[in-house]
Amino acid sequence: MRWLIPIFIYMLIEVYSYQAIKAITKNNWVQIGYFVVSLCILGYVIYIFANYDRSVGPTKYTLRASALLLLTLVPKLILVLFLFGEDIIRSCVAGYNYLTNTFFEGTATQYLPDRRKFISQLALGVAAIPFAGLLHGIFKGKYNFKVIRHVLYFEDLPKAFDGFRITQISDIHSGSFDDPAKIEYAVDLINEQNADLLLFTGDIVNTMAKEMDDWIDTFKRIKTPQYGKYSVLGNHDYGEYVTWDSEEEKDANFQAIKDIHNKIDFNLLLNDSAFVEKDGERIAVIGVENWGHNFKKAGDLNKASEKVVKEDFKVLLSHDPSHWEYEVKKHSDHYHLTLSGHTHGFQFGIEIPGFVRWSPVQYVYKQWAGMYNETGRYLNVNRGFGFHAFPGRVGIWPEITVIELRKGSKPA
Repeated sequence: MRWLIPIFIYMLIEVYSYQAIKAITKNNWVQIGYFVVSLCILGYVIYIFANYDRSVGPTKYTLRASALLLLTLVPKLILVLFLFGEDIIRSCVAGYNYLTNTFFEGTATQYLPDRRKFISQLALGVAAIPFAGLLHGIFKGKYNFKVIRHVLYFEDLPKAFDGFRITQISDIHSGSFDDPAKIEYAVDLINEQNADLLLFTGDIVNTMAKEMDDWIDTFKRIKTPQYGKYSVLGNHDYGEYVTWDSEEEKDANFQAIKDIHNKIDFNLLLNDSAFVEKDGERIAVIGVENWGHNFKKAGDLNKASEKVVKEDFKVLLSHDPSHWEYEVKKHSDHYHLTLSGHTHGFQFGIEIPGFVRWSPVQYVYKQWAGMYNETGRYLNVNRGFGFHAFPGRVGIWPEITVIELRKGSKPA
């Protein structure tokens, strides 16, 4: 029953989309072919999700089904917008004709204007744009790694750390990978940054620890900088999005996920902190477990900061940026820089520096991608290294962040 309403809506979209095809061509084979392909895709998607195994979680088949659904649904929604708009005009014209008795005698269809071929052609042309974008995102965009650089100024940064470089990665989601060569390239790109410190902000898998088995050697190639590699957990690392046969099995998976960090030479911080020392001075690296306004709240900022004093310069690792919005930025202690991920920038949006910056995720998260600053407290939301749910990225590319810390005030 829960599928009936979505299927009904989908079929209405199909009927409208068919009107565009019908207006452009009278070839019966093209029209029949359209229906056959659409029904096959719909049938495949329903079959995959109706047989979704919650004990296994997302698989390459669910990713493929998501891709097919979006590839067909998004362009058709564009068609619906155009044709529905045309129908409003056609209805107004028909009403005018009826009221002024200018219609021909006979059935109502004789005074309702026919669809214009030009409108259908225009609708198909516009719909081709998101279709092409989604195709690019699936085959190219998801591995279109970008290095994003920031320079941040702090008056109270210890002098020894002036020019200190931090590389951040987030949201690996290793269970979604399907191209080892691209991941090897990304690891090389991380190494090329020659950071002083490397930080990972959670979601190493989609659900299962075994998703990382084939990638341990690859991620172990990430060089350990002079001042180390630190990491935290994300919401997907707790194994809470599948059904387990027992709590013992779930706990074993969780422990295996935590063990992965050690296998790839990361120091996992579980509501804990560590100090990075340089030339007799130090900064604190603080790592909380996942804390999300709408997700698991395992993070304990006060516990994680027990070793830290108020005067310490603080870099906080917290997977979900809502933690910064609801707790960190208002905290009585001054957390200078918080590093998060989680949103992936929705893996879909438009970013043209200085002109446009939009993604559907901005209606859910106030801070969703990039660097934010309020009262001298900075938050960087990394757009993510991997991908999840949809096997692609459109306009929001996978990110490796490099942050340079500078002492003093920002130049005018």
